[in-house]
Amino acid sequence: MNILREGRVWKYGDDVNTDVIFPGCYVYELMSEKKMGTHALEGLGGAFNKEAKPGDIIIAGKNWGCGSSREQAVKCLKARGIGAIIAGSFSRIYYRNCINEGLPVVICPEAAEKIGDKSEVEIDFGQGVIRSGHLELHFPPYPEYVAQIVQRGGLVPFIRRQDRDSEGNETEGCNRTDVHPFENETADTKFSMA
Repeated sequence: MNILREGRVWKYGDDVNTDVIFPGCYVYELMSEKKMGTHALEGLGGAFNKEAKPGDIIIAGKNWGCGSSREQAVKCLKARGIGAIIAGSFSRIYYRNCINEGLPVVICPEAAEKIGDKSEVEIDFGQGVIRSGHLELHFPPYPEYVAQIVQRGGLVPFIRRQDRDSEGNETEGCNRTDVHPFENETADTKFSMA
């Protein structure tokens, strides 16, 4: 299963926290995911909320998503249509929330250093390649089952599909206890703490 993403880059620096990604003043306000998307990165100001298009890609420095563990900080970007996030490193919980919500993420410090704002980027998750102009950078591809979680839109749709496909087979789907989505990854491919 291969995941491809292409889009324009929105470039950010180090330590962008979840209060900036999805402002804390909205956390306890009931709203649709679409409305959440209108508040994405509001805390940074700038043109993002006026100009970001579906498929655009965020590239950031170290420790993207630090702070609280709120899922809204992932859901607002997914609702906004962000195609993927590339960062030098992610907060551990934010990284896992992205996978669980089906928002593709890549750890690639070189991309954060070498790819500029508004550049066009292509990410091939199956091959583990980021391309921008003549630049080609490599990262470890997802294990197949992690790619399936992202491809199916997140952990809940993945489990529902597994349950549907298993039709009563107790070793599949939610009842499966022999695998963990990240069990074969090293610390370098799972996440990188800043």
